[in-house]
Amino acid sequence: MGIGLDAVTALSPAGDSRAGEVLRLRREISRMQRRRSEHPLLPLDPAFSALLPEEGLQTGTAYTVSPSPSLVLALLSAASQKGLWCAVVGMPTLGVEAAAAFGIALPRLILVPEPGDRWLAATSALAEVVPLIAVHPGSRARDADVSRLSARLRDRGCTLLVASEGLVASEGLVAESATSAAWPQSEGTIRLHDQHWHGIGEGWGLIEGSTATVTARTRRSPAPSSVRVRLPGAHGAVEPVLPELAALPALRVEALAADGSGWAVAG
Repeated sequence: MGIGLDAVTALSPAGDSRAGEVLRLRREISRMQRRRSEHPLLPLDPAFSALLPEEGLQTGTAYTVSPSPSLVLALLSAASQKGLWCAVVGMPTLGVEAAAAFGIALPRLILVPEPGDRWLAATSALAEVVPLIAVHPGSRARDADVSRLSARLRDRGCTLLVASEGLVASEGLVAESATSAAWPQSEGTIRLHDQHWHGIGEGWGLIEGSTATVTARTRRSPAPSSVRVRLPGAHGAVEPVLPELAALPALRVEALAADGSGWAVAG
């Protein structure tokens, strides 16, 4: 028995009941009774297969990723399609319709959109039973708390995707920002950059999708590896971009409509 979208406990950043909500979430997810995975890797979408030397995400580790909802969903999709549970913590703008378009099974998706300063407690509780978690930290974590969470990831075979602005694209590569660092004890980084939106004309139009470069570095493979993808693709999911299509010019989006209608102003 598990918890789906209709039974998700959304942790509130206000009120004295936050600790009780975390404990209630822990009790609910413990009913899933997940055993530690015996597989050393979690699958990735085929479009990302060339990014990592193992062609998958290592279990029991953490990766620092760009805080892009599309990238996060693309990284969750293959594992979800294999029948695994996934969770997203601290990303209130991530939509369930977009998740479904990426092929993520909504009944096996746990959302904790606004945990406030309890984001680490919620992530730690979920790591007991959920094999793949994406989290956008709401505050800086202490070194001791990071070490305890890392130990839990290793013990339970959970993979953590930490969505952080700590790394920025620089000169075609991924560089560390001077103001923020990558997640401590991170196995590697997966970054989205050079994103171009398509479907817009002379200053207006309806967005049809985007192309972007995704670059990864890991401890085992420190040299950057990149792929060019449509994110999202024509059918919502991630699609590889053929070399001849990658050379075509694209327009950058300078501003998006506040109502989210999909209309944009081109630069």
